[in-house]
Amino acid sequence: MGPPAVSPCATCATTALPLDYARSAAVYEGELREALHAFKFAGRRALARPLGDLAAEQCVASLPDGIDALIPVPLARERERERGFNQATLLARRIGRWLDVPTRPGWLARTRSTRPQSDLSAAERRANVRGAFRASDHVAGRHLLLVDDVLTTGATLHACARALRAAGARRVGGLTVARVVHAAV
Repeated sequence: MGPPAVSPCATCATTALPLDYARSAAVYEGELREALHAFKFAGRRALARPLGDLAAEQCVASLPDGIDALIPVPLARERERERGFNQATLLARRIGRWLDVPTRPGWLARTRSTRPQSDLSAAERRANVRGAFRASDHVAGRHLLLVDDVLTTGATLHACARALRAAGARRVGGLTVARVVHAAV
């Protein structure tokens, strides 16, 4: 039996979301937070395996059937060049092995660079990524699962889901290794 279900935060409970469903393996805190920082900012690519496995172990059983492809959240070209990899792509490939579903990084593109989200408020995050993604025609009629490392406000996943829906995706879900839990107001 998996971990107990975490209730949606106040924002998620009261906002219409472009995702059909979202899953996160754990709360973004403690050692997991440190591991994700090392993975993302210190170039510890080998952490993709245990982090992807954690997401799969905790979430695969609760995912709906019929997922056609995993879509990693794209990084800006400059950021990916600096980092040397896209952490979402590495995670998606690992999770895809568990699901026996292909990863399709080329089906969603970032059309412009955005500021790093970490120091922005929720409203600033939404404005920062609004219109920053474009999906290919390959997504039309498909059930897609977006993959990223951390869900904070959902701004990035929602902007990606909107782009996928605009290109005709039938169903869009989200999967992250961790999520920030906001206190109810």
